[in-house]
Amino acid sequence: MFCCGVLGVVVRRNAIVIFMSIELMLNAVNLSLVAFSSFLGDSTGQMLVFFVMVVAAAEAAIGLAIIIALFRNKQTVYVDEINILKW
Repeated sequence: MFCCGVLGVVVRRNAIVIFMSIELMLNAVNLSLVAFSSFLGDSTGQMLVFFVMVVAAAEAAIGLAIIIALFRNKQTVYVDEINILKW
């Protein structure tokens, strides 16, 4: 699942799909943390999942706000066409 997310970030040009791929990678990490925590009988991994979920929610909210602002400015969500950060 993590490799599918990495492939989506590397191959795709649409910013929304890239953020969805990043969320997929974070969910893959959460799944492995819960699995190893259950296997080892320790709850530390499960507590760490909540922190990763908070980071993922903040990343999604701020990332989508940035994408909306860029779309209003440039009328596109393709990352290779957005060049407003260049000098």
